Amino acid sequence: MSAPENKIAIQPISAAGFAPFGDLLQVTGAPDKIINQGLCGRYHDLAQMDFCDGRAGLSLFNAEPRALPMALTMMERHPQGSQAFIPMSEHGFLVIVAPDAGGTPGTPLAFETQPGQAVNFHRGTWHGVLTPLQAPGLFAVVDRIGAGANLQEHWFETPIVVERS
Repeated sequence: MSAPENKIAIQPISAAGFAPFGDLLQVTGAPDKIINQGLCGRYHDLAQMDFCDGRAGLSLFNAEPRALPMALTMMERHPQGSQAFIPMSEHGFLVIVAPDAGGTPGTPLAFETQPGQAVNFHRGTWHGVLTPLQAPGLFAVVDRIGAGANLQEHWFETPIVVERS
């Protein structure tokens, strides 16, 4: 899909389309194991959690919903650890990612998740901020807790408009 340099269209997320940037976390197919007296299916080890010089931490984020079209002004990445966004509501959310282009984000891609889907950004992946499109914007976030800088931001000279196609 091509778009003018200052606009990107949101596309549905898929495991294959998101794979270069991280893991799409969702329940598909048969569970790996049945547990809890046969009443619970376990879908095991779905994310490639990766942390340098730290440990995994679980935090709760409460983000304000965004309206579309939206101006993308900044992307960030975490060179010391992966980061998982797990919604705590029955709403999808907007996920923006970009390949690395010599230390800055390349051309961004925008995905929209479906209810019941979460994402894990691989360590060092350029991504947009947590972006719910509906309230509540409550998320569990698993990321690196440790000393040292783990945030790099890139601000665009010209905002990129993110819109539905």
